Amino acid sequence: MTSESPEAKSPETPKKIIDHLRFHRPHAHLSTTFGNDTFALKAEAFARFFGTPMFLGAQTVIVAAWIILNVAGVTQFDVYPFILLNLAFSLQAAYAAPLILLAQTRQAARDKAHSDADAQHREALAVANTERQAAAAKTTEQLLTLLEQNTQLTEMTKQLTERIESLTLEMHEHFVRKT
Repeated sequence: MTSESPEAKSPETPKKIIDHLRFHRPHAHLSTTFGNDTFALKAEAFARFFGTPMFLGAQTVIVAAWIILNVAGVTQFDVYPFILLNLAFSLQAAYAAPLILLAQTRQAARDKAHSDADAQHREALAVANTERQAAAAKTTEQLLTLLEQNTQLTEMTKQLTERIESLTLEMHEHFVRKT
């Protein structure tokens, strides 16, 4: 024997599906930093790669090899003061800085959008909580009214029972005297 309520067995009972991401969906277009095309995805990956230990290690190895090869005389393509190396660093900085700034700007936009969506979600929770509290207060008030009515009915039943008992005793005395 199961203890399911009739409502649980009823096929007419609609199951309410709640979209937990409803406040974040309007900001879904901000999910990738540079857009969704191939160039944007490669640019984002490149911008993310700049801050990795792998990039710093590889750059250090390349710069050290560059300097050692040119100072030791193995090759002479960029002799001291390493103008070509300086140009390579300038070119890298020229591309890295805008990509990093763009990534930071878009991340700030995503953070603001998520913050706004979270604020809307918290507001919706507060409204739902207020509604639940109001419903609970109304239910409590109805229960108190029913309890008062039950108390009154119990008191009336007691009075009627006492009156019936009193009348029964009077009738009994009346009939006993006659016989």
